[in-house]
Amino acid sequence: MSSDQSNGAEPQPKNAGQPDKAPRSMSATTTRRALAAVAAGAVVAAIATFAIAGGFNRSENLPAHSTGSGPQATGSVEGDAFASAAAGDCLDWTPSNDPQEDRKDVAKVDCSEEHRFEVAAPLDLSVYPGAEFGPGSRYPGALRFAALRDEHCVPAVDTYLGAKFDPYGKFSVGLMFPSESGWAAGERTLRCGLQFSSTAGTLLPFTGKVAEQDQSNIWDPGTCIGINQNVPTDPVDCAQPHAFEVISVVDLATQFPASMPTVEDQDKYLEGVCTQAANEYLGSADALRNKTLTLFWDNLELDSWLAGSRRVNCSVGKETDAGGFSTITGSAKGEILINGAAPVPPPPVPEGRSIPTPLPGAAPVPGN
Repeated sequence: MSSDQSNGAEPQPKNAGQPDKAPRSMSATTTRRALAAVAAGAVVAAIATFAIAGGFNRSENLPAHSTGSGPQATGSVEGDAFASAAAGDCLDWTPSNDPQEDRKDVAKVDCSEEHRFEVAAPLDLSVYPGAEFGPGSRYPGALRFAALRDEHCVPAVDTYLGAKFDPYGKFSVGLMFPSESGWAAGERTLRCGLQFSSTAGTLLPFTGKVAEQDQSNIWDPGTCIGINQNVPTDPVDCAQPHAFEVISVVDLATQFPASMPTVEDQDKYLEGVCTQAANEYLGSADALRNKTLTLFWDNLELDSWLAGSRRVNCSVGKETDAGGFSTITGSAKGEILINGAAPVPPPPVPEGRSIPTPLPGAAPVPGN
């Protein structure tokens, strides 16, 4: 068995910066669209790949069986971990680029250990109305499994987490389904659950049960997020081409301990906090400007706040005029290349207060 992944987090930043205080911040719309675009691309790529192999998906409410009723495991599954997995179980395996080998060693592990899937509910397609999934039926394929995930697994996860799922957070909804050979052998059991997907759809290991941790969509400071066609992908070494680098994680609860702040209030606070973080991370107040980088940060949505998420990233990258990111090589702490060339610092800011050119017909500036 293998997997089709969809990333549910569609995070990101909001416009706020003032050029004289700090480099302009990328707008929430720009970055959120960039990440949404790559997430959509990841779904298409996953579907194209896993239509051959079978797998995981995000997701008529099918019955959830936790009593062992329904079809039993067949010889097509390596071991019984998948077939016997119940709500609350955590599963892990050795990833492989070979679809015939990937996920052949699925095993239950203690949720305190690294794993790639947390089961929210088992589903039984054998009781689905009609003959679509009956004996001898045609393998549904990734597109149909993706639809089943959306129809069944989203509500299953909401029930499992008590409506405390952050749809913009670190975790996404998944559906684990049998391989094509398993389907041919009569296997009709599936598992809804939670997974930690990168922006490009790669399943990453995580520890602990989702209900017991902050679901904030954050990365450790120093993490660089790769790039493909101007949009972010998976975490990479900062020496490799990337879209942006996370410089700090901010807990909004320290400033807003009660009700959720508006986006405007988040921006006012994060402008100062992220600017200070950038100065400290890069080593000086001039480094960001001299390297021609863009400072930006995430905003929390209401759904995220209600789910208990409170933390956001501050990051630096290089915004393009058309939207998305330029390609950066090297950590922002040191020497970098932007689209293959060293950044050229802009002219120094003149001393004193800048007086803008008056509009036609405006009263003369006093003293002139």
